[in-house]
This record gives sequence, C-alpha cells and structure tokens, in this order.
Amino acid sequence: MAKLYFRYGTVGSAKTLNLLAVAHNYERQGKPVVVMKPAVDTRFGTSKVASRAGLDREADLLLEADTEVPSGLLDSCNCILVDEAQFLSAFVINQLWEITNGRNIPVICYGLRTDFRTHLFEGSRRLLELADSIEEIKTTCSDCNRKAVFNLKSVDGKPTLDGPSRTLGCEELYLPVCPTHYAEKLGLSAGELNELLGTPEETV
Repeated sequence: MAKLYFRYGTVGSAKTLNLLAVAHNYERQGKPVVVMKPAVDTRFGTSKVASRAGLDREADLLLEADTEVPSGLLDSCNCILVDEAQFLSAFVINQLWEITNGRNIPVICYGLRTDFRTHLFEGSRRLLELADSIEEIKTTCSDCNRKAVFNLKSVDGKPTLDGPSRTLGCEELYLPVCPTHYAEKLGLSAGELNELLGTPEETV
C-alpha cells in the first residue's frame, strides 16, 4: 500500500538534496518518477529544483494553488516527489493524498514545517493532518551543536519577525537555529517567546 510522506526540516537540512537522491535511485532502477514543485518558488529558475549542494533537475509539473494534477502524467510513474511542499495549497495536498490512495503511487513531500515566526504553512499543516508517515530531516543550529528547530530570518544582517512568510529573495538570509539562539538573536524574553509560540497568525 502506497503512502503519503511528509519529510520536513529547517532550512539547510538538505531536503532538496534528499529528494534528488531518491529520484536518482528510482531512475537508476528504470523506475520513472514525477517531480513537482510550487510555481511560486522561482529562486533557481522557473522550473528548476535545485539543491545548495549544486545538484538540480527540471520539475515535471509546477503547482499553483488550484492546479489539478493531470492523470496522464502519472501513467508510468513509480513515485511522486514534491519540493517546497509548505507552499502548496490544501487543495493540492488533498489531490496528492487521493493519488496515493486511488492509484497506489507513493508521494514524498519535502518542505519546511514552520515559517520564521514558528507558525505552520498551509501546506505543512495539511500534510501533518493527512500524511501516513511524518519524518524529520535533522540538522544542527548555525550557532551551536544542538538540533535546529526554528528558521531565523535576517534582512540586511538583522534578525526580524517582520514581513510575509512567502518572501523569497537573495536580500534575505534564513538560518537554522535552536530555541535558545532563536530567542537570543531576536532579543526575546522567555515570556515573549512563549507568547509568539502561542499566537499563530498566517501572513502570506
């Protein structure tokens, strides 16, 4: 029985590299895969799925919020691999779940769990609700050797909680950090951090 997988991690946890490795292993065995990504992600080109390690490939399908996955695209597909799944709509995630169950094709989604304010994205929230398997891809904090849990956003070298969750651009820098360094760099007290964690607010 095929499963819907959600493999999440902070920035810098090699999620895309993991996706590309899985695609390579399938194809080396003569098993075609379909690679998808959100159309909103244009950092490395309109249709390119790229790892910071230097590996890349073209996506087979770009996903908008209302995209309906073409049935014919999946006729010879052995696995669907989705990059930056946090940016997907619940509508698309629901389709991926239906494909897994209706066509018995495994779907592996890679993405962030939360934004730089520690709040769930729409896509990651729906995946946490529907996925058969949820796996964390771990990395260490950029300032110590503890496990990174949060994504810290900096603009012009200054950590910030301002701005939309979906802003993608080279003028910003996202770093994986542990809870201690997240609070320290943002100048948050324990009470302020608890308040932030307890008051989700979706900004897109």
